[in-house]
Amino acid sequence: MATAATKPITTSSVSAAKAPRKPAAKKPRLSAKVKAKPVAKVAVKPLVKSVIKPVTAQKIEKTNKDKKPKLVRDSFTIPKAEYTVLDELKQRTGKLAVAAKKSELIRAGIKALAAMSDAAFLAALKAVPAIKTGRPKK
Repeated sequence: MATAATKPITTSSVSAAKAPRKPAAKKPRLSAKVKAKPVAKVAVKPLVKSVIKPVTAQKIEKTNKDKKPKLVRDSFTIPKAEYTVLDELKQRTGKLAVAAKKSELIRAGIKALAAMSDAAFLAALKAVPAIKTGRPKK
């Protein structure tokens, strides 16, 4: 004896007896003036200790050899007689099978003067007459 209260539940009876749905909660709308700002993403970098590579003696020698000395350009006035001596010295180096430029001869002369004693340096300096500096008149 089946009564209405003890009736078995079937799918047709469940769909027919649906419970009324609650209205969905409304999301608050943003006004046209106020807009949501995106959240800035911050990149988090892990802490990494830097590794210092040991410097070998060979690398130190390379860096010292690779550095070229700074060059300075200068002009000076020299008497014609001394300029011809400079040319003669240049030809003399050619006969000795070692070609040299004028600037190399001047630098060699500076080294020779620097190696002299004070008395010899003063004697060489007194042997050179003083000349007026500046460009010669044409």
